[in-house]
Amino acid sequence: MAKTAPFVPIMTILTFQPFSGASGDMIVGSLIDLGADASVVRERMEAAADAEVEILEVKKSGIRATRVKVVTEERPLAYRKLTDVLQSCEMSPPIVADATAIFEIIADAEAAVHGVQKEELVFHEVGAHDAIADVVGACTAVSLLHVDSIFTTPIFVGGGSVETHHGLLPVPAPVTAAILAKHRLITRGGPVEGELLTPTGAAILAFLTGTSDVFLPQMIIERVGYGAGSRDFYHPNVLRATLGQSDEGLLRDDVQVLETNVDDVTGEVLGNLIERLFETGALDVAIIPTTGKKSRTGHIIQVIARPADSHQLAKKIIEETGSLGVRIMPTRHRLIALRRSESVTVRIGSESHTIHVKVATDQHGNVLNVAAEFDEATELAKRLSIPVKHVIRMVEEEAWARLGSS
Repeated sequence: MAKTAPFVPIMTILTFQPFSGASGDMIVGSLIDLGADASVVRERMEAAADAEVEILEVKKSGIRATRVKVVTEERPLAYRKLTDVLQSCEMSPPIVADATAIFEIIADAEAAVHGVQKEELVFHEVGAHDAIADVVGACTAVSLLHVDSIFTTPIFVGGGSVETHHGLLPVPAPVTAAILAKHRLITRGGPVEGELLTPTGAAILAFLTGTSDVFLPQMIIERVGYGAGSRDFYHPNVLRATLGQSDEGLLRDDVQVLETNVDDVTGEVLGNLIERLFETGALDVAIIPTTGKKSRTGHIIQVIARPADSHQLAKKIIEETGSLGVRIMPTRHRLIALRRSESVTVRIGSESHTIHVKVATDQHGNVLNVAAEFDEATELAKRLSIPVKHVIRMVEEEAWARLGSS
């Protein structure tokens, strides 16, 4: 009996909506407001950092929210010392690993901004112990909520200028900007003057979510939490977090779409380009006929890619076609099925033959589609001197009979 995909329960989704920016304490506050055990979070924060943590219920422009206040002496801390502090914390290894990874994001950004090696770095743009408390608090709270996926909508960064170690600079601050650039989170200016997104807030969101989307994911919202910021504006200075369930059964895959128009490239060049793009990491390539300026016929080259591969793929398109530019759509996502390979044995004439099929399922193990491996089906059809479509039909019917009802 062929094995089926294991049952996967309905997904629990955590989504942040940073319409008033985000800081470490706002993130922790929103997660506690969602239901993370405040006493456990406070205990871990105070154990990890030389700090006192106060958790309060406040109102921001009439919105009830949870405010997390971290009281500590702000002093520079070397990168090596900070990593030693984290490793010496009496916490579960996964939380230590997550907190360390978040500080690696901050350290990479600070090192790039200041032009030094990480090993020589002294943190200037974040209050070290304050940041340790916030990062450990966020990692602890997320672990307590037992979520499967985390997303963020566009992050509002504020506007105007911010006082930094280097003097007065535009918002976002240099380290925050470096984090946003590397992790490609969607941001917007406003809605007020001043810094709304801190380096710690940016690093936590970058690590937890990996990407951002314009809209909330499809889900049934079950809980809503608000984490309060320290300042008061004409709008509620809070970070909203939602916890919900999704039963869509498909996986989310974060991708970017690259496009360019060409009107003087031959079919042979385009065929070669498709092969080169797949070799460079493209997930899918489409060549679409079009009519351009002055009624010239041409093609739209469209590529689906992982965000990390977009730069190399754009360069390859320009090199191979002579295009002067490639459009990269804002980070978005596609929904995909789980895929696996199964072997299916069919009897044709007096002999049995085994061919592999690709099986697509949702996260609950339900079979969505089966497809015979074409090259294997073609080879068998040649050996038996029968049409390949007959082989494919028999193999897929057998696969559905065995897998579709399992």
